[in-house]
Order: sequence, then structure tokens, then C-alpha cells
Amino acid sequence: MSDAVLAPPVLLTRADWQAREVTHAERADAITADWRARVRSGQKHPIEDFLFTYYPVKPTHLRRWHPGAGVALEDAGDFERTAWRWYRTDAIGSVSVDAAAFLAAKKASVDFIEKLLTRTAARVGQFGCFGLHEWAMVYRRGDHRHDVPLRLGQSGTDEVVESHRIGCSHFDAFRFFTPEAVPLNRLSPTRDNQPELEQPGCLHAGMDVYKWAIKLGPLVPGELLLDAFDLARDIRWLDMRASPYDVLEWAGEPVAIETPEGKAEYVRQQRAFADRSNALRSRVVDAIRDARTVALTG
Repeated sequence: MSDAVLAPPVLLTRADWQAREVTHAERADAITADWRARVRSGQKHPIEDFLFTYYPVKPTHLRRWHPGAGVALEDAGDFERTAWRWYRTDAIGSVSVDAAAFLAAKKASVDFIEKLLTRTAARVGQFGCFGLHEWAMVYRRGDHRHDVPLRLGQSGTDEVVESHRIGCSHFDAFRFFTPEAVPLNRLSPTRDNQPELEQPGCLHAGMDVYKWAIKLGPLVPGELLLDAFDLARDIRWLDMRASPYDVLEWAGEPVAIETPEGKAEYVRQQRAFADRSNALRSRVVDAIRDARTVALTG
């Protein structure tokens, strides 16, 4: 991951930043349209609802465009943005992210995110897990996280778990393993050792780039946030198609990781997601480093 080099402060004209703001809002509205419709109707979607429940971001916040650190918005002093947290207005009415204030208030979180993303991207991806984390979450359990039947039944699902070596490196997946599945994992992920274990081949680590972008708030340009959402959504579809759940109604034929063909397809997509997630990790880290430079130079 290369060091970010901050260009001279960028000043966007009112016409330019308003156009970007509108484009972002329209893209965000399209992303959340189905979710908002389901909320109104009370319908559930076992694949995509995850993106709005596990990552609890309101559609109104997702459509809020941020320019990122080091970008000033010309003639923006009379807009609602001036009341948003972590923004400041200069003497001529230009508005920009207050990177110094954000970094001072969120130092521990920002330091952790930067370390985690940098180390994850630098690590060699592992592509032998075959999505078995989802299987381990229902191993030998009568009740399941999703109200969807298991496509192989409980005994068939348990047999798949028992016939594979599980090597889940992601703490936020591992913590949902059933008690019986925990000792079957070759690794022992914790929050403390997350920066040492996280690796780019992990689907959940790829989805979590979106989570880290959310936590960085206005330091992350809006376009990057929505790109991270798109990646999380795409990964989620593979995650559930390769899971033990029968999601044929929503996602079509499964990626049957209990077969050689399913394993090959899973790894093919997994490698592509690793490349996409590392590209986004680089952009998020660059946004952090831009913010640090802005904070130092005032």
C-alpha cells in the first residue's frame, strides 16, 4: 500500500460540489431503495438485509456526501452542511472537514483502522476456507440465525463441517460459531489479535472495509463509501450462496462448496474480491493519511 501524497488544497466551486452531492445522493437512494421498500412493507430479505442491520447505517446518513479531508467547498456557508459535526467554515464562507478535530477525538479508532487495513493488505491472501464460517455458525444447532431452511438439512450440514478443516481468521465471524464448532477452528481470532490475523482473502474482512469507512465519517469521500458498500453487497451474495442455507428463491443456484466444482467457483470469486478489497483498503488508508497531513498543516 503506497504512501498518500497530499495535493495542494482543493477548492470546489459551488456548481462542482453541488453536482457531486446530487450524484452521490441519487446513487445512495438507488442502493437503499429496496431496503426502504421492505421496511415499509415489513418484508425480509435474508441476503441484503444484513447490510442494513449488521452495519446499522441509516439511508439518510448513507446519502450524505462528504468531500474528504483537504477539500474546501466554495460558497457553502449558507447550507445545512455547516451544522454537521466535524465541519468548519472559513472567513469567506468555504466549508471543509475539520480533520484535526476528528483525529483528536477519534485517535484510538483511527489508529486501529489504519493499522488493521495496512497490515491486512500487506498479507498474502488465504483461499482455502471455502466459506465454512457460515456452516460453523449452525453446526449441531437446532435454531439458526436466519429463518431459512438448511439445503442439506442439519445432519448433512454437520457432515460438511466435520469433513473439512476450518481455518477462519476473522473474529467477527468466529464469535458466532456454535460452541461445538469453536474447537474445530485451527485459529483463535480475538479483537486484540485481529491486526495479526486478518487477511485479504477473507470475505468478511472485505465486507468490513465498508464498516471501517463508516467509522471514519467525513474523512472518507462519499464516492469511496459507496464503492465500499457495493463491495460489501457483492460479497454478501457469495457469502450466502455458499452458505448452508437454501437461498434458491433469492439467489438462484448455490455455490455448493461441499463439491470440487463449488470450491473452485468460490475461490475464483474470492480472489477477485480480495483484489477489490485491497484496492479499497488503499483508498481508505490514503484518506486517513490525507487527513493527518491536513491536520498538521492546518
